[in-house]
Amino acid sequence: MKNQRRIFLQQAAGLLALTSSLPFAEVLANASPLAKARKPYVVFVTGDHEYSGELTLPFIAAELEKNYGMRTKVLKAYPDYNGEKDIPGLEALKEADLAIFYLRWRQLPQDQLNFIDDYLKSGKPVMGFRTTTHAFNYPDGDERKHWNSFGEFAFGAPPGWGGKAQHTHYGHNSTTDVTIIPEAAKNPILTGVASSFHASSWLYRVLPDYPAKGAVPLLMGKSVNPDKAAIDNPVAWTWKNQWGGKAFLTTLGHPEDFQVESFQRLVINAIHWELGLPVPKTWKGKLAINVPYGHPSKS
Repeated sequence: MKNQRRIFLQQAAGLLALTSSLPFAEVLANASPLAKARKPYVVFVTGDHEYSGELTLPFIAAELEKNYGMRTKVLKAYPDYNGEKDIPGLEALKEADLAIFYLRWRQLPQDQLNFIDDYLKSGKPVMGFRTTTHAFNYPDGDERKHWNSFGEFAFGAPPGWGGKAQHTHYGHNSTTDVTIIPEAAKNPILTGVASSFHASSWLYRVLPDYPAKGAVPLLMGKSVNPDKAAIDNPVAWTWKNQWGGKAFLTTLGHPEDFQVESFQRLVINAIHWELGLPVPKTWKGKLAINVPYGHPSKS
């Protein structure tokens, strides 16, 4: 028994060392049968004023645990979604195989930013939803202001709201028709995703300068009932950031989007792709996600 325990601890220690620098699937391929029992660990980091990411993403987390053999943790802003300066538990990123962000205009203290910084620099994969393009909002003169460009350096998205990139949207009374970009039709992330579907999110403008060079756009959005002259814009893409981390970002994420089966499948597929795991060939069925849109501050 003691020998078995010692062997297990040695194998586990070796696996943990590997996960600091290798994609989960690569670690798994090189691990012993005992170590392969380890489940991928997905950490969700939420904190937005508007879209109830702290309520929608736990449904995704539960699905990953129930049907896809993953471990998850959902972190939430304190004391509630309006709390801009505290997301307890970010140390979980030290063990994460994938970090998923749904943030908007946070002003986290440096000690919490350090956990995110260390995770990015590890080269592990990242995933982001909608307002994560403007995840942070530090004022002029603050030494943390460069974090306002988190969307750009982590995901190849515009560096925050407005500014030179003119990152904006087409009005709160608009919605978005989404279609698969023909050149991306065979991308595994789009397995089982309808060729077209409708999203409640008002379309975000990211063109002409974003997504960044090297990105692979997957879905295109067309604004329906825009409040100004509108152009079609990518609403989902993949990229590789400067640390070698695989990135997936979608500018969709309205709570009603999570009711759309194609969007649900897109998210589950992208999580598997990020982890280097095969995209599920069999869909477990539409999830019952009925979170109302109700937070008042819009962007």
